Amino acid sequence: MSVVFFTDRDLGKQFPRILRAAGLAVERHDDHFKPATQDEEWLAEAGRRGWVAITHDKRIRYKPNELAAVIAHRVSLLVLIGPPPMAELATSFVATSERILSFAREHRPPYIAKVYRPSASALARNPAAPGEICQWYQA
Repeated sequence: MSVVFFTDRDLGKQFPRILRAAGLAVERHDDHFKPATQDEEWLAEAGRRGWVAITHDKRIRYKPNELAAVIAHRVSLLVLIGPPPMAELATSFVATSERILSFAREHRPPYIAKVYRPSASALARNPAAPGEICQWYQA
């Protein structure tokens, strides 16, 4: 199974550019939607196309209309945990990509998973240390 990631508008241009440079297949929000597109619309399209959506909006699970869209459209959704800068989030995502790809292949949508950066101590030992991914919601 080939995994294509879809980056939410909140991740900007740099985040998907770093993922693409690492060889990951990425579709950007702004390449498919207008800036003001409601989350339910892009979630529906991500589910229809089988994309693994990535957002930095950790409140998405608690918004009834957006959670309903994740469930109804069988979306695979990853929520990045941690503050910007986006370049650091992207670099951490790339370092964690093997775990993320394995998770995406092993779990059937709809689901929401959190993607964490590695701890400061793990990064001190290994600057390329992977983070963690854990399931947050499974319908």
